[in-house]
Amino acid sequence: MGHDFKKFPELTNRQMQVYYFESPHKQITEDFRARVVQVTDGDTIRVKWRDRDFTFPIRFSNLAAPELNEQGGIASLNWLAGEILGKDVDVKVDKNNRVEKWGRLLGEVWCNGFNMAEESIRRGHAVSWRDRANVPFLNFFAELEAIE
Repeated sequence: MGHDFKKFPELTNRQMQVYYFESPHKQITEDFRARVVQVTDGDTIRVKWRDRDFTFPIRFSNLAAPELNEQGGIASLNWLAGEILGKDVDVKVDKNNRVEKWGRLLGEVWCNGFNMAEESIRRGHAVSWRDRANVPFLNFFAELEAIE
């Protein structure tokens, strides 16, 4: 059984051992700069990169933002879009943890010298990945809205 490169363009480190030479495009293993063409939600963007002829998703590493149907989800998306949509960003890739379970590339996203995950947390639009189980989003964002 082969790999579906259209649906899952990124290969996990384990898959690289098997499918690397079959991949129709360059696998990302190092930091790169790309243009943000879409903000999918508060922790996922789509980018255009000079070494690929298609856009692809980047999932922010170490960040958990609410889903769009959860309280705060749209606000998180809108804030992030206002900050980086249409801009060039630097994506820092952890070579040991490149791809998440849904096949998206994981990375730290930096814009104008700011780590956008840290900014999102600082502004109350998300929590760190390690804190996601301790702070349910509905409660977290309801508490923030009650304070404002």
